[in-house]
Amino acid sequence: MSDQPSPAKESAQATAKPKVRPRKVIPVASLAAESDDLYEIRRKVYPRAVSGVFANWRWAMVWLTQILFYGFCWLPWNGRQAVLFDLAHRKFFVLGLVFSPQDVLYLAVLLIISALALFLFTAVAGRLWCGYTCPQTVYTQMFLWIEEKIEGDRSKRMKLDAAPASPRKAVIKGSKYLAWALLSLWTGITFVGYFTPIRELVADLVHWSAGGWEIFWILFYGGFTYLMAGVMREQVCKYMCPYARFQSVMFDADTLVITYDQERGDPRGSRRKGIDYKAQGLGDCVDCGICVQVCPTGIDIRDGLQYECIGCAACIDACDQVMDKMNYPRGLIRYSTENAVRKHWGRKEILAHVLRPRTLIYSGVLAAIIIGFVWGIVAREPVRMDVMRDRATLAREVEDGLIENAYVLQLMNVSEETQHVRLSVSGLDGIRLARDQVIDLAPAVTRSVPVQVRVPGDNLARGSHKIFFELKSADGEMALREKSTFIMQ
Repeated sequence: MSDQPSPAKESAQATAKPKVRPRKVIPVASLAAESDDLYEIRRKVYPRAVSGVFANWRWAMVWLTQILFYGFCWLPWNGRQAVLFDLAHRKFFVLGLVFSPQDVLYLAVLLIISALALFLFTAVAGRLWCGYTCPQTVYTQMFLWIEEKIEGDRSKRMKLDAAPASPRKAVIKGSKYLAWALLSLWTGITFVGYFTPIRELVADLVHWSAGGWEIFWILFYGGFTYLMAGVMREQVCKYMCPYARFQSVMFDADTLVITYDQERGDPRGSRRKGIDYKAQGLGDCVDCGICVQVCPTGIDIRDGLQYECIGCAACIDACDQVMDKMNYPRGLIRYSTENAVRKHWGRKEILAHVLRPRTLIYSGVLAAIIIGFVWGIVAREPVRMDVMRDRATLAREVEDGLIENAYVLQLMNVSEETQHVRLSVSGLDGIRLARDQVIDLAPAVTRSVPVQVRVPGDNLARGSHKIFFELKSADGEMALREKSTFIMQ
């Protein structure tokens, strides 16, 4: 990538004393006079491009998440879209699984799993989600890449923004905004493509026949992608994201976070390469400021861990490259823990403290819920049955002195195979169906089946009696049993 980190410029004299920044003192009267604005004016952040191990990991996660997001809606599966949330027909298809609104429990469990996983990852290694897989981080990374390719590196972008209006500036800015808009629009189309089959949606858009709601959600989701990743960027992480505010309750002294080794780095100061800087009272930090320039939220990690830090580790890559060029050991900025920095632990001691009560509890609960979730999906029956009484007619007498009750059975096939089932009834002496019921259920359909249940009226007391509807598959493997009541008047 362009604009790689470089060490600080050589100082004029090798024996120069460390540069100490004087603290600026502002009179209280001046503060009172200048405190009309309650909020800090935003200074635009121009993140500098950086390469390295963690930058490669970030781009790997960008590719992985976006291949899944943009690709799954185009993947065919059994003659349909592999992942489709068909709200109109109240069917949700995920690969070979079919879910209905009655399966909301699975969604609740999935959300619990996601929350516990977030707690576990945060307790172990801080804001991994924010730094590598959060949609805000991923799309900001993509938008910054487009901006860099069109406008140039950090210094060129800053000069372009500071330059007066001109045709050249208008063309460059317009090209960037157009590229952002196209990416945002395709993102919106892809999002809606998970609710309306993507091939039908694209065909409707090409022929200008898409529905109003589809167009609204395309523009809504695409517009917010443009706004969040292109315009607001770090403001979302600093001011809007609630995770930045409560993350500290999930940290402890053994959580891996991005850390500046103050004991090793301070006092900071510029110097020539190869001098005995320790004899001059300097630390390893050359005070180049590149760790600040590469930060997407514009913070200085040397001031300590801050809630604005999203854990992207760009400052680690930048600092390591500076250390390499100065022939200093890497790790001035690194992933470490509060205890490790204070007690000078090595990697072995750090890893040994990963398994602690907090992480063990999170891991145990998470594993148990995941096992239960998977078992619930694997063991669920392919057919479901709900029994509803026909309340228009409680009971009536038919031929041969039989008493008849009417019911409506709601049968749901939650598999993608045709199910052949046989219905029967039990619970009272002589109980039977008015006619044999052998039912064929097409894949992923819901069918209402009216049935009549008859019982001999002799020796049957008035009131309600418990009965059971039973559903068996043709091979005898599946068996459902639902309770209902038989009314005798």
